[in-house]
Amino acid sequence: MAARLKLISHKLCPYVQRAVIALTEKGVAFERIDVDLANKPDWFLAISPLGRTPVLQVGDTAIFESAVILEYLEETEAKPLHPSDALRRAEHRAWIEFGSAVLNDIAGFYAAPNDLAFETKTAQLEQRFARLEARLVASPWFDGESFSLVDAVFGPVFRYFDVFDEIGDFGILAGKPKLTKWRKSLAERPSVRAAVSADYPALLRDFLKRRNSWISSLQAQAA
Repeated sequence: MAARLKLISHKLCPYVQRAVIALTEKGVAFERIDVDLANKPDWFLAISPLGRTPVLQVGDTAIFESAVILEYLEETEAKPLHPSDALRRAEHRAWIEFGSAVLNDIAGFYAAPNDLAFETKTAQLEQRFARLEARLVASPWFDGESFSLVDAVFGPVFRYFDVFDEIGDFGILAGKPKLTKWRKSLAERPSVRAAVSADYPALLRDFLKRRNSWISSLQAQAA
């Protein structure tokens, strides 16, 4: 009998969303348990050496870090989300790492303390997405007709921009038609939509407000 899966989660964590999307695409049953990362319980710290989400509990074993969780699911569950060809699979893994770099840039973007730092981070993000636009197939998914783990990684990335777009037009995704098409396809994918709760936009807006950063001030002006 397969071990029951528990996914230790945080409601805003994009890395958790990757795992949720993969589990949903594969039709795997799991229990999701949210924790407060600002007040981490002892039991969570005992199973998460880095103190981060997600953590996948498989019976008595805890697997941490989203990339490792995704690979474990690929190795143990049906409905593979990686390409079967080894070279393409390696390339997809590389673009997953690129997705993590984009998330780091997004964190710098919303944490920028002043207009100069904000403009620098905005330009950096625009360059990242220009590189992605050049590789993207978007018919309708990252590499064509098959939904992959790269798609699972970028669904949470674009979800940030659903809220950023309410604050202002920063030009980061402008002039990138393939990205626009891909973003729309991801927003409509049931697994991507179900990866967060209905209160996600409100939670993200509150999170941005509490950053006391440049985008916090822009958000207050847009309200």
